[in-house]
Amino acid sequence: MFIDGYPQPRTLTTYQLEGQTIDSIDLKTLLVSRGIKVAGEIYKRYKGKVRLSKNPLECNTIRLPDGIFCQLTDLSFHMEYISSVISWNMIKQVKYLPDLKTDFHLKLDENDCPAIYHKKQKITTIEFLEYTDFYKQKTTSGLPFVGNAVLQGTDWVSFPLLWRCDFGIINEPCQYCFPAGEIASMSAAKKRDLKYPTPDDVAQMVEYAIVKTKCATSVQITGGSLFNDRHEVEIILNILRAIDQRIGMKNIPGEVVVYCTPPKDPKSIDDLFAAGADRLSCSLEIWDEELAAKIMPAKMRITGRKRHLDSLHYIADTYGKNKACSNFIVGLEPLERVLEGAEYCASHGIVPIASVWIPFGRPVMDSMKGQDLQYYQTFKTEMARIYKQYGIVPPGGQGLNVCMDRDVFLSIDQGGAGVRIN
Repeated sequence: MFIDGYPQPRTLTTYQLEGQTIDSIDLKTLLVSRGIKVAGEIYKRYKGKVRLSKNPLECNTIRLPDGIFCQLTDLSFHMEYISSVISWNMIKQVKYLPDLKTDFHLKLDENDCPAIYHKKQKITTIEFLEYTDFYKQKTTSGLPFVGNAVLQGTDWVSFPLLWRCDFGIINEPCQYCFPAGEIASMSAAKKRDLKYPTPDDVAQMVEYAIVKTKCATSVQITGGSLFNDRHEVEIILNILRAIDQRIGMKNIPGEVVVYCTPPKDPKSIDDLFAAGADRLSCSLEIWDEELAAKIMPAKMRITGRKRHLDSLHYIADTYGKNKACSNFIVGLEPLERVLEGAEYCASHGIVPIASVWIPFGRPVMDSMKGQDLQYYQTFKTEMARIYKQYGIVPPGGQGLNVCMDRDVFLSIDQGGAGVRIN
């Protein structure tokens, strides 16, 4: 089910940051790409009362004053977690230390309310989301929800890795991908592969989030990338069938978005739509082919650009506009190149999804530093124009924690081409 059409545009709240006027989308991109330090008093005050945890696997969310949801990555606990699961010796080198610091802080303000500060300047108060015991649950097989599923905002129950990544197995993971990097490290150390949820495990998590507790409305299915593309399609089909059997696809009030490796025969995609997928993403990630070959060499060599485009065009041509999606990781390539890719997709009825790069996971091209504010501001304005010009409707309701596409869409000024800022 789609949330169709252009709603009444959201008026974005504005703030002052070091003499510049920014809006909530700008603030979100800065927080996602730079992280934040959360004061101990915040955890003490809100423990067990809201969705807030020191465990990075619980994907903390905050809500800005105009309703925009944003990832709350406490850089201290995030880096402790990374160090505990993967030996990223390169991260520990002195040259990366300046990139792993943040000037953003979350602490109680003068009115005892949680507020974001940049250095000593108060930017805005924020809200936490209503507490849920989602992450305390286990499936009947004993698999914990935490580490296998995440809640993003109030829309999404997402699954980061439902099948393995063969690029990681051959030790050629995409540089930006943390799960594939973990697989690569385990493979190099000759450790056993990760345990992945069964289709029924996934269905139980979806049921708990959407039916039992109503803390999500939509489902995002994501895995790794298998060289045997037909086997990957079969895995996804089994997951969709298990969800349908347990709760019925018709009882999902939002939509089901599936991310998958583009199959060699695009007609394999028909099975996924028939099984209940509302949209399908065969993500290009990076538009600049020369840069993509450096950042994700195995993906470019084995899957290739053409196979992605063939599948995306097949979906758009067969099922119509806004049914095919391609994720772009905003911040990894020059601005003009990512916008070129987004516009190409939109002009062919393919939804460009804008996921802000989180630098503090793995170095990309020997860097762990996000882009400057102007980069994100220009991208935001141009994406508003692209969505409006081509009639593109990104997935979801209020948006994902680390993506800006739905935020931009909900803020388009129908009287002009740009994001509405009042």
